[in-house]
Amino acid sequence: MTNTAVITGASQGLGAALARALARTGWTLVLDARTGKDLEVVAEEIGRLTTVVAIAGDVVDDDHRAELAEAASTLGGADLLVNNASTLGGSPPPALAGFPLPALLETFEVNVLAPIALIQLVLPQLRRSAAGAVLNLSSDAAVEAYEGWGGYGAAKAALDHAGAVLAKEEPDVRVWSVDPGDLRTRLQQQAFPGEDISDRPLPSAVVPYFEKLLEERPASGRYVAR
Repeated sequence: MTNTAVITGASQGLGAALARALARTGWTLVLDARTGKDLEVVAEEIGRLTTVVAIAGDVVDDDHRAELAEAASTLGGADLLVNNASTLGGSPPPALAGFPLPALLETFEVNVLAPIALIQLVLPQLRRSAAGAVLNLSSDAAVEAYEGWGGYGAAKAALDHAGAVLAKEEPDVRVWSVDPGDLRTRLQQQAFPGEDISDRPLPSAVVPYFEKLLEERPASGRYVAR
């Protein structure tokens, strides 16, 4: 029986790297991203290996989330939901004292509200799967205090806590929050505009950790990719 994953923010970075890895092992995929052209490129590449449904849109949009859940249902139901789509709220991330409130609201909508809303839609499918799991991408900024990272860090901390509560409420579904570490991604470059981030590893470097996570299915909880 084929497993199905829903991955948000899959047009580049870690989302795309995870999609490629799952495709190589035969998973069917429902992919989302705001950047439609980039998503098309990834979907065309991965589509040579497996069935891919790519839906461009914003995870804060109710109708878009419903499309993602319906696509997974059409493929037999989701076995894995990866909440990877994220935003910093500014480039570079602004200090809390001057954080524009509309940008702060968007930061929480994208990083907290949208993942929870998508979980609500996909959860009935995950409950029916023996491998049902939610994977929320976290950050060290959720547990450490860094100047300029108050909005993003607070949002990721909120998502971490929501995941921990969900794990208590849904004991038959794995709920993992994983800090992948600093990676050479577009988001990381936005955090440090104009700086050289070539010392950060590529997202593909941590993919084996996530493959092991899915294979071994440890208890729900917060983990750091090593």
